[in-house]
Amino acid sequence: MGLLLKEGIDINLIKSAFLAFSLIGFLITLINIFPIFKNRLSNYTLQLAGLIGNTSFLGIPIAIALLPSTTINFTIGFDLGTTLFAWIFGPFFLKESSQKKNIPNIKALLNALINSPASRGIIGVLIAYLFQIEEILGNYLWIPARIVIALAIIIVGTRLGIITNQKGKFFEIDEEIKFSILLKLFVLPFIVFLISKFLNFDFYQSSAVILQAGTPTAISTILMAEAYGVKQKIASKILFTTTLISIFTIPVLKILINAFN
Repeated sequence: MGLLLKEGIDINLIKSAFLAFSLIGFLITLINIFPIFKNRLSNYTLQLAGLIGNTSFLGIPIAIALLPSTTINFTIGFDLGTTLFAWIFGPFFLKESSQKKNIPNIKALLNALINSPASRGIIGVLIAYLFQIEEILGNYLWIPARIVIALAIIIVGTRLGIITNQKGKFFEIDEEIKFSILLKLFVLPFIVFLISKFLNFDFYQSSAVILQAGTPTAISTILMAEAYGVKQKIASKILFTTTLISIFTIPVLKILINAFN
């Protein structure tokens, strides 16, 4: 909310949010339609882990460090689109999977939408605009927003520490999770690169969305898996592995962006 109020809601933010939301929705539909993909990403935990990135805790700090401030709305937009999809459909998919229901639970879907952190942030911004206090509130929230972004990496590190203290081998990339890792760190950024070329994004706009797409698996995938008791250990392994590998893939991704944009 602080970032949105400071930078303002513009067409770039909406465009980037729509890109993230619609692309993830399209890919998760594609995976479940075609057996060749479904056999490799057989459950929603694997699929969400391969498509939902850590755009808030890692993506935004990385973008602030590597890109000019003029692209922050593209970065925030991608984060909003990803977060909205994760918290709207993630609980819906996992709850339905855990209860093995075939009839969509519309009430649960609407409840997930209302309780989404991204939805609440957008609602807060709209209320601020309604009462014309966006500039004052934005100035007050900007400092805590930057503090939260600066400390976000600690949250990731803490979560990884908790995971490593759990029983299980997290350094092994087994057959079950390798396709989810490939999708998250390699395939998704490449698809976003092609889309950004098709949409004629400039260098910094393309960089913003590609770097967001290349972030490791989001912590929210573990939280949702734990909440519904669906493949928690798998979600933890993918988060741990993609975060470690991204230490190398994100710099390589930036080099490739510079070379091909």
